[in-house]
Amino acid sequence: MRIIVTGSIATDYLMVFPGRFAEQIVPDQLANLSLSFLVEDLAMRRGGAGANIAFNLGCLGLAPVLVGAVGADFAEYGQWLSAHGVDISAVHTSQTRHTARFLCTTDADQNQIASFYAGAMTESRDIELAPIVDRVGAADLVVVGPSDPAAMLRHTRECRDRGYRFAADPSQQLSTLDGEAIKHLVEGATYLFTNTYERGLLERKTGWSEADILARVEVLVTTRGAKGVTVQRPGEPMISVAPPQERCKADPTGVGDAFRAGFLAGVAWGVGDERAAQLGCTLATLVIESVGTQEHEFDPETFLERLREAYGPDSAADVADHVRESHLHR
Repeated sequence: MRIIVTGSIATDYLMVFPGRFAEQIVPDQLANLSLSFLVEDLAMRRGGAGANIAFNLGCLGLAPVLVGAVGADFAEYGQWLSAHGVDISAVHTSQTRHTARFLCTTDADQNQIASFYAGAMTESRDIELAPIVDRVGAADLVVVGPSDPAAMLRHTRECRDRGYRFAADPSQQLSTLDGEAIKHLVEGATYLFTNTYERGLLERKTGWSEADILARVEVLVTTRGAKGVTVQRPGEPMISVAPPQERCKADPTGVGDAFRAGFLAGVAWGVGDERAAQLGCTLATLVIESVGTQEHEFDPETFLERLREAYGPDSAADVADHVRESHLHR
């Protein structure tokens, strides 16, 4: 299954605040908010939603094609992605801008405050998908991940016009988009990914109910943090999957991206929605146990053991051949 992943490619600056954000906020002074946090740790990591999804798909042997825009400073990062099974031939290099930057501080309760500098990402709006598809072969699915809003709208429109199946993953960009733009990104999607907060924001901005959303997409996937994930198809019972027990909570950044990759791997392998969600939750758990979005070790046997511990021997058996073959395809 050929998956094209569009979305942000960035360098992450990840910081840890040992206290709680909520304790630093004076409710009656929100109109004059001015806060500074003394952080204990700073880690500089590879990131960006599109790159994170593609990296994890590459680890699972899916050989995804990454589409996005970067600066001249991307060379080392690009080599890293290539070494992990990602096709970066469709990544555009800006002549004037740096690769995007994501700056995020996480507190003791795993709450996050973040800023994002778009940089070269703004040039992704100039990328047309058709020449990429013509070169790499038919695209079974295009992931429209969070990126430059104009790029997201262009890619979605092209998917509909050319009949490419697509997964809508507006994610962090929901806060900057108005209701009409969000409707455009969602209408006709094969899959719609959101977390609980994003789902509520989407419904409020569009005025759509859950039933309205399900009338416009084939599959609605909602991640719910420690409560796991729900998968809904119109007219079918909702599937709920709880996450495995993590061994530690090092950093939540990139957990949602890892879930999407695991879920889409399950789709590619044809193992059904429940198994796909279990794959996504297990991969997400590996990410939360490490600092950085692409720093976790992916070992097929260890991954299968974690899957077996959480969901039983049948779940592991159903995907074992695919997982073991993943390293053979890299």
